[in-house]
Amino acid sequence: MEMDTLAKLYVDELKDLWSAEKQILQALPKMAKAAKARPLKQGFRDHARQTREHVRRLERIIKSLDASPRGKKCVGMEGLLKEGAELIKERPEADVLDAGLIAAAQHVEHYEMAGYGTVRTWAKVLGHSDHARLLQRTLNEEGDTDKRLTKLAEKINVAAENDE
Repeated sequence: MEMDTLAKLYVDELKDLWSAEKQILQALPKMAKAAKARPLKQGFRDHARQTREHVRRLERIIKSLDASPRGKKCVGMEGLLKEGAELIKERPEADVLDAGLIAAAQHVEHYEMAGYGTVRTWAKVLGHSDHARLLQRTLNEEGDTDKRLTKLAEKINVAAENDE
């Protein structure tokens, strides 16, 4: 598809976000399994449920534009998730692993927030106020997840520091 209009770029970015969310859905169970702290495990499980809703919202938006979400791979998310997977393979001490998993998850959240903020703004410009509302809801949820991760990190980082 030739990127000669904002509308085409908007659809392309929505597809990229859909791909990112689908990749996250594959990674979250592995992150939950690797995590040692019970609240972190539960946080990853909770986020998987929320991510499924994000996928549904994107599918609804993309369908309303007479497009398919398929056909694009989010290489940015692929790279972020690969870094988290490499950390798990290194098998660091439990609290250190949890601290690293939180850092990896926050990288993911920030990447998503940048993407959702962008498409929300484009939706407004393009006159898709219904899309903008759905995208803002997702953006708010991603921000809430980031805040929850920060609260967990404040406890887990101290535990990881005390392990030395």
